[in-house]
Amino acid sequence: MRKKISLVVLTNSGSSARHLTIPAAVLRFIVLGCLVAVGFLAYDYYYLKSAANLLQNKETMISSQLDEIVRQRKQIQEFAEEIDSLKSKLVDLNDFEKKIRIIANIEKPEDQDNLFGVGGSIPEDLDTQLPLREKHNSLMRDMHNQVDQLQAATDNQDDGFNSLYKYLKSRQNLLACTPAIRPAHGWTTSRFGYRTSPFTGRREFHRGFDIANREGTPVVATADGHVTFAGSKGLLGKAIVVNHGHGMVTRYGHCMKLLKKRGDAVKRGDTIALIGNTGRSTGPHLHYEIHLNGIPVNPEKYILN
Repeated sequence: MRKKISLVVLTNSGSSARHLTIPAAVLRFIVLGCLVAVGFLAYDYYYLKSAANLLQNKETMISSQLDEIVRQRKQIQEFAEEIDSLKSKLVDLNDFEKKIRIIANIEKPEDQDNLFGVGGSIPEDLDTQLPLREKHNSLMRDMHNQVDQLQAATDNQDDGFNSLYKYLKSRQNLLACTPAIRPAHGWTTSRFGYRTSPFTGRREFHRGFDIANREGTPVVATADGHVTFAGSKGLLGKAIVVNHGHGMVTRYGHCMKLLKKRGDAVKRGDTIALIGNTGRSTGPHLHYEIHLNGIPVNPEKYILN
């Protein structure tokens, strides 16, 4: 037998009541429908809330990514400015090299390229104010090209400075090995050239430069070199010979004492002997000679002090 549920319904006047009978199965169906509806509403609420949280998280992530993009684009602009700055400094270095070559009268090697290659012109400065949202790829491509050009220009400039350094180094060595100072303090008693011999009274060629002073006065090397002879040398008495390279040789005669031996390296200004009166001499003095490629030359032309 089916169960029924009676409900009392009051009329508007409230004076009488009406009995409404609903089958239990129908009521259970209504209650179940309400529960299902509430469940769907709860599910929709939970889903919408989850979607809202996910959307908020994505918005936060997108905002963070946009900030990162803005930061990266700013770095790109800063890198572009640094490229322009490096290019300017490289051009200044190249101009500096040119000035040194002009001052020192040094020609640039024919096989050495110009800064930006043969016939290459200086690349235009990058436009760091480009709107990167519109021309990001264009700026990146220009930066990449100029980095390659700067690398090639750096290699060319390195070659230029290396060749310049080698030339100046060779000139420095040549200058260091070229006699340039007086070999001793004292009074000039006889110069390079023809003179009347104090021993024979005849006219003869004097191949050196004589400086008179008391015995024991220091004699110095007039340039860098190596001692090739130290000992007695005929009419020169005790003498020392220094080979300076580049065909240049100096000789110091009539010494009282030799302070260097054969094979010793000497620097300009080193004391190598003491003035004496050995060999054929009329008094204490230094006989100083310079030979260039085996030919005696005037020593006074090589005295700058």
